[in-house]
Amino acid sequence: MSVGGYPEDVVQLLRSAGVSVWDRVRIRKDGQIIEGILMPRPALLGGRALVVKLDNGYNVGVLPDGAQIDLISKGAEPKISSGEESREAPKKGLRNVTIVSAGGTISSRIDYNTGAVFPALTAKELSAIFPGIMQLANVRSVPLLNILSEDMSPSHWKLLAQTVYNEITDGADGVVITHGTDTLHYTASALSFMLQGLGVPVALVGAQRSSDRGSSDNVMNLECSVAVAASDMAGVVVVMHGSMSDDYCLVHQGVKVRKMHTSRRDAFRSINVLPYARVRWKGDASAPIIERIRDYPKRSGGKPKLDLRLDDKVALIYVHPGINPEFIDSLSKYYDGVVLAGTGLGHAPTNPGNDPLARSVLPSIRSLISSGIPVVMAPQTIYGRVNMNVYAAGRLLKEAGVIGDQCDWTPEAALVKLMFVLGHTKDMKEVKRMMETDMVGEISSTSDPRAFLYRST
Repeated sequence: MSVGGYPEDVVQLLRSAGVSVWDRVRIRKDGQIIEGILMPRPALLGGRALVVKLDNGYNVGVLPDGAQIDLISKGAEPKISSGEESREAPKKGLRNVTIVSAGGTISSRIDYNTGAVFPALTAKELSAIFPGIMQLANVRSVPLLNILSEDMSPSHWKLLAQTVYNEITDGADGVVITHGTDTLHYTASALSFMLQGLGVPVALVGAQRSSDRGSSDNVMNLECSVAVAASDMAGVVVVMHGSMSDDYCLVHQGVKVRKMHTSRRDAFRSINVLPYARVRWKGDASAPIIERIRDYPKRSGGKPKLDLRLDDKVALIYVHPGINPEFIDSLSKYYDGVVLAGTGLGHAPTNPGNDPLARSVLPSIRSLISSGIPVVMAPQTIYGRVNMNVYAAGRLLKEAGVIGDQCDWTPEAALVKLMFVLGHTKDMKEVKRMMETDMVGEISSTSDPRAFLYRST
């Protein structure tokens, strides 16, 4: 009898009712009746609540205490095979696009008899769920990762970069990477540095809403990303909903994008620049239409330069009132570099007025720098440019050797770039030079003031 994930006392209750995981059950409790499929309980959740998949596709949790559980019908554990990769003959006139699965709900498949969610790994499975993509390109799939985006690490970035490089050198005209949304912008920045000189598009895409919800954004996002991967663009981009409606996606520069909302479908924004393009989507047999918003790199015959040298011992620390100087001191035990997301124009507590209640982190920052640990400043305001010449705090930090004056990178891009730079050199002068030199568009010569208020139409 399958009782996956439930503690022993709940297991005994289920056995006494003759109920197994995947069975259809009726639960009566507190005057309410709940019917659905009894689902396994993921171990990471802990607790005792029964997980039931309702007929409308949503899961609910029901504490078993005081509940009457009845078996409606027996079920069986779903057996969904990933199968073999589709080898259909390529369609003439279409470009070859590889979809690399790196996790996230966007490429998941649901068995509606049981409510189980499985990754859709093969081109055959993807074509069944997203038939529109097969009209846009000859699609090949590579099942690489199936992890939560919070579990992404620099080691995963290297694996992704190597996989993308292999696909491009093997003839792919473009690559789509399906990815969880929470850390998608970190990965986009990492790939921008590790795959420089891309002559084809590499489009990262995710979904804010799972595919069992009527408001899911997965179909539109994936179709638009495949259209971009088959377009005349080049470089690393992020393709996500541009509004709360199913009307268009926006194409964001990979090193200038950030997730700016926990749950909205249009959660991603271009920071300090306008998006590259808008992708109009009709939801029918028509191909999405790409409309340029600003200039973007164009497709070429050039092969990318693969560079996997990263030092992952870099911290991103948000400055806040009351930050403890001893905490800053302790960073030297664990990290080779530190990015400070500073307040305002790029500030941290320096106490230039010698207030008796203030605690300066300036001596701690000086100590880090003098020991060979570079400290980089980024704006926690997200929008805007670091300027450490205006106020005393900024000037003191700049004089101490903090890097980043006049840079408009995001904190995440600064973090990834420092990992990349420290993977190549530990010389402090060279680190400063490389950090403050634009490499892949992470530092704009002029921040576009329209970006802060930008809303596409």
